[in-house]
Formats: sequence, structure tokens, C-alpha cells
Amino acid sequence: MQKSPLVESKTLNPSGFGRCRSLYKTPHGVNYTHTLSLSDTHFPSSSSSSSSSTVAAAKMPLGERGGDKTESRYCGVETQFSDDMPHVLAFNLSSAGFDFVIAPLMDPAYRPSLVQNDSLGSSVLPFAGSDLVLSPSQWSSHVVGKISSWIDLDSEDETLRIDSEISLKQEISWASHLSLQACLLPSPKGTTCANYARCVNQILQGLTNMQLWLRIPLVKRDDDSMDANSDALVDSWEMWNSFRLLCEHHSQLSVALDILNTLPSENSLSRWFGESVRAGILNTDSFLTNARGYPCLSKRHQKLITGFFNHSIQIIISGNSNHPKARVVADVSHNHSVADSQRHPLRPYLDYVGYLYQKMDPLPDQERFELGYRDFLQSPLQPLMDNLEAQTYETFEKDAMKYIQYQRAVCKALLDRVPDEETSVKTTVLMVVGAGRGPLVRASLQAAEETGRKLKVYAVEKNPNAIVTLHALIKLEGWEDIVTIVSSDMRCWNAPEEADILVSELLGSFGDNELSPECLDGAQRFLKQDGISIPSSYTSFLQPVTASKLYNDVKAHKDLKHFETAYVVKIHNAARLAPSQPVFTFSHPKPAEESNQRYKKLQFVIPNDTGSALVHGFAGYFDATLYKDVHLGIEPSTATPNMFSWFAIFFPLRSPICVSPDSTLEVNFWRCCGPKKVWYEWCVTSPAASPIHNSNGRSYWVGL
Repeated sequence: MQKSPLVESKTLNPSGFGRCRSLYKTPHGVNYTHTLSLSDTHFPSSSSSSSSSTVAAAKMPLGERGGDKTESRYCGVETQFSDDMPHVLAFNLSSAGFDFVIAPLMDPAYRPSLVQNDSLGSSVLPFAGSDLVLSPSQWSSHVVGKISSWIDLDSEDETLRIDSEISLKQEISWASHLSLQACLLPSPKGTTCANYARCVNQILQGLTNMQLWLRIPLVKRDDDSMDANSDALVDSWEMWNSFRLLCEHHSQLSVALDILNTLPSENSLSRWFGESVRAGILNTDSFLTNARGYPCLSKRHQKLITGFFNHSIQIIISGNSNHPKARVVADVSHNHSVADSQRHPLRPYLDYVGYLYQKMDPLPDQERFELGYRDFLQSPLQPLMDNLEAQTYETFEKDAMKYIQYQRAVCKALLDRVPDEETSVKTTVLMVVGAGRGPLVRASLQAAEETGRKLKVYAVEKNPNAIVTLHALIKLEGWEDIVTIVSSDMRCWNAPEEADILVSELLGSFGDNELSPECLDGAQRFLKQDGISIPSSYTSFLQPVTASKLYNDVKAHKDLKHFETAYVVKIHNAARLAPSQPVFTFSHPKPAEESNQRYKKLQFVIPNDTGSALVHGFAGYFDATLYKDVHLGIEPSTATPNMFSWFAIFFPLRSPICVSPDSTLEVNFWRCCGPKKVWYEWCVTSPAASPIHNSNGRSYWVGL
């Protein structure tokens, strides 16, 4: 079955990627993801709505980038009201190459208060034809309903307010009857939108699959404006935030941004990438004219549109043509006749948007590999309670960069440990604790070969299934005289000799969240006094984020537990509101008396030009020093390139916190330790206090 340009769908991926134990299951019937593609359906020609004559819907994606099948490849067009929907589709899709239309469903002259009911008390509403003029798949695939723009539910005029509420409900009801996948709601008219939001929230309670896109102009307060009454003083994000708070962050309420000819600051724009933006409406007034008379966009507009493409936000062309000469030239160059070129004035704008898409760099291999994991919540590993499966080991073992870094670290440690004059007489004892299926053993042996040092290796592993693989590997590689396999938990093993070098890979997305400190506490007793631990230290980092999709996915479970759980996630549709800051640091070997409990208070300053923003939670990362200058990590500013073993960790907030520009967000984080478990607690104390999340590890913990 072909997917609609407006239907949400995603294939779930196998587990074992990005340091997760398994995919985090979503509740039955809840669909969070969205992918556009164009149906190969046909629709009637304009000559007759019931004719068997059909016009094929042209499949016109903007372009292809390796592995990118998101809805950002498709472009829609905003149209005027017409009672001939087959002609609307034929003109805009087949003739011009657009993929869908934003079409008014109701005659804009209609007002409920002016309708005279007949003797039976009924009247025929002036919709754009009956549901029979298009097939259900055509309505669903090619039409987004545009709710009447005159609607103003917060008007002081009572007649207009009542008419608006009646008409809004009638139009949404009709759109739902047609099985439309989305409707575009008009922008709130004034500074208050309480009644509008109330009516929309009522409607949302009864919707099944349809999305409602609230039209919001992309403007932000200009602090240098001299006119205190200027519309420029309105931050449209605050309008959106007020509306969605009143609607309780409903997952079927999204944003369609009206892109104007001037844009706010880059920090202000970045907020929207963490919101549920489904479309950017690009008005023809935003286009400039190049030297050849073609439409083009400013560098800032180009960057914004490219950002939309990268975040699966589709583009909609709106307005009248300002480049009639370019239309004729462009269509002739595309082998259209001049007569055809007169049929759609907006084709040059579509061509330009397609050009922007096609000139984007193809996605790197790693990004293509990770596409299916973007913004998908997964449960973290429980490394001591659970034994990893073969599929998980296999995924980690494909991460070449990680083992290259480990090999570099072991090389440097061996060179420091054994001088050149002692290479023939001195053997280094190296213990790999948590050997898995042997990749760190192999990296260590390759380091010994590279440096010309002698090595004796103990491979310590608690998973009995991995031990089978290790024994087979030893025979296969001929390592019997070099490698000793130990089937034991490192915390319980009594080593026959002390180690010169202790190698482990027990790091989680937050550094210590897979209990590396506790495991290495038990292992460091068989490390020599001057021995080397690889890694030698690691630090966790936190960063406040706007991440509407992640918040709604957690909220859909409707319980406290899921808001007090940390998730492994490939964070993509998010706005990072301030640079990350270090939280907890662990060094190895460590003083015996040092506790693994930690507490840190962090203060993040939101840049002034960002505007207000909503913090849905915190992204967590780590950076590790393997040995001396050899690093490994995922903290954005220092991340190891081409490494995929770890995704970020996400700590949600039960109630998002609104922060003002140039304000300070104060966050408290605790790492708590008990006899049988380790857990985190977190809270916000400024600008508003939140509850302390996960008290006593009641919802989320890692078992010892």
C-alpha cells in the first residue's frame, strides 16, 4: 500500500544500537513518527467529477539524498477556495508538479448566523464539493484542509465569536469525514487565545488520526524596536507556547510556520527545531530576484529551509507570482509549451525549492545508518543484571573508531610501560575486564604488535554465552599462549597476579550510568600500584533541550514512572538551549575512601536573542580520557567522529519549564548509591521549582 504524503509511519528497528537494551515500546495504537511519500493514485479530470477519464498524479519529489525518505522531499501549495476539487488537484499536482494542496474546505463567504434554514430545519453547507468528487485515498493523500481564515474565537464581537466556533467545528468535522490527515488552523488573531485553544482542545479529544497545524508567523520581539506598540514586539513562539499549554501539549497539535521576508536571530529560529513543526509556509514575498530574473532566497532563508529539510519539515508555497518572466523561461527550459507555462504561476518557486534540496550534501553513511533511530526512546542497558545478546555485541563491534581509539591508548601505555631496551625481556600483564566477544582483546594485541611489546592478556567476562565465543576466537586466532579466558564477574575474581594495564569499556551514554565506577572498584584491587587504567577518567555532561516529540512520547504513557526514567535516544528534533556543562567525573584508579555518590548544581544562561523557550528535559553525554591525550566521547563540542556505539541520554521533566531570555536555569543532579542499585535524581530550582524526580530510585535504577 502506498503511503500518503501526510500519513505518519515508521518501521521499528532492531535492538542493540546506541547503548540500548531494547527498543522502548510505545503504547498500543499510539503513532508518533511521520514519513511522507506520494501515492500513485489517479484523480478525475476537471471535465467531470464522475468521469472515468483520469489524470495521473505526477510524482515529483524535490530530489534524492542517500537514505533520505522523509516528508521534506515533498512540496505543497496553498490554494484559494474552489468548488471543483478535481480541477484544483489537476492544476496543482499534474500540471505544476506539487505534491499536495492546502485547500479551503468552506466557502469564505459563509457565516452560520446568516444561514436561513429550510422548513425542515436543515441547510446544505457550502463545502468544496461532496466527498464523492475525489476518492478517499485522494482526499487523504493530496489534500490538507485549510480552516477559514476569518475565524476569530477570541473576538469581542459575540456574533463573530459564536459563528467562529460553529464554523470551526463544522469544518473539522467535515475534514475528519473525508479522512484528511491534517488541517491548517488560522493564526490566533490577538494577544489572547484562551477561547480558541479551548475549542481546539475540545476537538482534539475526539480526533483519531488527524493532525491540526496551527499557523504561526515566524516573528520575534526586536529589542531595538523604538515603537512599543509594533507587532515586531510580539514573539510568535510565546503565542504558540500559550496555545499548546492550554491544549496540554496534545500530540496531534503541531505548528505550520509562516516564513516572512525578514527572519529573527539564529538562536531564536533554533527554538523551533525542538517543537512539533510540520510545515514551513514560504510566501512568494520572501523571494528575491537573481540576475536572470529567477526567484531566489537570501542566505539566511536558504539556511532555514535547509534546516527544515534536515528536520523533516515540509515546505508549502503560498502567495502570488512576483516573477512572471521567469515562469515562461523556466517552463520552456523544462520542455513545456508557453501555453502550459501560463497554467501555473508558482512553478518557478517550486523549482527553486527543489534546487535547494538537490544541492544539499548527501547524508554521511553514519547518519543514514541512524535515520531510523532518530528521536526514538530506548531503554538503557542493565549491564550487570542482563547478559547482552549476540546482535547487540555485533552492532558494537562494528564501531571501528572506538577500537581505533582504544588501540591508540594501549599503544601509548605500552610505550610508557616498557622502554625500548626492555622489549625482549619484559612482558606486560594486561587485563580486559568485560571482554565481551573479544574486540578489546584484539585491539590490545594489535597495539602490542604495533609497538613490538610482549603481552600477556587475561580476558575477564561474566556472560557465559560470550565465553563460548571467546574460546572459539582464541582457537581461531591462535592466541592460546597469550590470552587466558576468565569466566567470572570482575568484582568477584581473585587474580593470580597483578595487572600492569587494566582495559575496560563499561561506559554508558552518561559515562557512569552503566556502573563503570562500581565495576572498576572491584577490579582495581588487582591493578599494580603504578598500574594504568584505560579509561583513566570520564565526565558526564548535561544540556537543557526543547524536545517536544520526546516529551509527548513520554507523556503518552500517562504515568509517573516514564517521566522519571532516563532514555537512550538519537536526539534529532531538538533545540539545544545552552552549551553543555560537566556534571560528574570519575578517575581510575581512585582512592579507596572515595564515594561513588555525587551531587552537582548547574546554572545555564539562556542567550538573550533566543527569546523565551520551553525546557522539556536534559540531554546527557560523556567524554572519556582513555590515556593521556587519547579521548573518546559524545559531548557535542568534542565528540569523537564516526562513532555510533553511544547515543545521548535524555532525562525528561514531568512539567516543562518556561525560561525567559537572558535568564538562568538552575538544575540539581544527584547520583545515589544503595546496596543493590544506583540511581539518579534531578530537579529544577529556578526560574521555577519542579518536583524532585525519581526519589529513592522509585521509577528508574541500575541494578548492582
